[in-house]
Amino acid sequence: MWCHRLFHLQSRLQNLLKGGVTCWALQQPNFKSLFPLGIHGHHTASKSLNCAWQQHEDHFELQYANTVMRFDYVWLRDHCRSASCYNSKTHQRSLDTASVDLCIKPKTVRLDETTLFFTWPDGHVTRYDLEWLVKNSYEGQKQKIIQPRILWNAEIYRQAQVTPVDFQSFLETNEGLKKFLQNFLLYGIAFVENVPPTQEHTEKLAERISLIRETIYGRMWYFTSDFSRGDTAYTKLALDRHTDTTYFQEPCGYNNYDRAVINTVPYDVVHRWYTAHRALTVELRRPENELWVKLKPGRVLFIDNWRVLHGRESFTGYRQLCGCYLTRDDVLNTARLLGLQA
Repeated sequence: MWCHRLFHLQSRLQNLLKGGVTCWALQQPNFKSLFPLGIHGHHTASKSLNCAWQQHEDHFELQYANTVMRFDYVWLRDHCRSASCYNSKTHQRSLDTASVDLCIKPKTVRLDETTLFFTWPDGHVTRYDLEWLVKNSYEGQKQKIIQPRILWNAEIYRQAQVTPVDFQSFLETNEGLKKFLQNFLLYGIAFVENVPPTQEHTEKLAERISLIRETIYGRMWYFTSDFSRGDTAYTKLALDRHTDTTYFQEPCGYNNYDRAVINTVPYDVVHRWYTAHRALTVELRRPENELWVKLKPGRVLFIDNWRVLHGRESFTGYRQLCGCYLTRDDVLNTARLLGLQA
């Protein structure tokens, strides 16, 4: 399970929060190099459909709707939506995937208007609507428009001039909630303004988008500087960039403070870990990757712990802070209910 962290400052004193951004990129495989091009047959439908296909030795290739798609034969048999293979009421398979021959190939393929028919060696017929194949193909998914995520730094965020959402609009209108979630999905952080500075109103705000996760800190946590808690977060000391609960079985993310003793790998692997840690830390501490925000009573900050790290500078004086952890599934589900491709 993944968490969001919600901060709410409840005093007139200053509290500084800073966050960095990291990302991963995966290169898509070159399918032409992976599959041989032994062609069994070539079929072209009417020009109005602009549909053509090829039966290769180990996959089926379909060209339709300006998209070239490639399907594994086992995949085609496994995703059959006939009554004997799929329960349309529960949207669950009836077919035993493990029973499908891994070397299966269709005996015949034909097109009837906009439907492809695959007849398998045992005589079973699978029907696929061309639009369904486009929607559910790997190549179609790559073209699918999803809710964008912006890879940003402090300057990009400032130039975007992202406006916070008002508390009443957030609670009482779908438009306000949707605007907030769009900001959150785009940047991994989002603000709500004019929140009454109480724990009860902060809790009400959180429940608008998610169930609140119970943790060792309770449902809602509320604290001041108290070194007796044995945690740097409860002091006036600076906190370096981090995410929370890395000691959980289902942690939020990376935390430099709460790392356990590294005692499960040999010395040479440990040294490689420290080298990687150094490279990551250098990037996280670049000034251009830090967004400094001065929180004040009435301003609530939501943070996506999978995208943005947070921390603070040391401070003097007295402050009160409350917050909670939210579940990723619930937040994304709320976004989807509002029509966002989360």
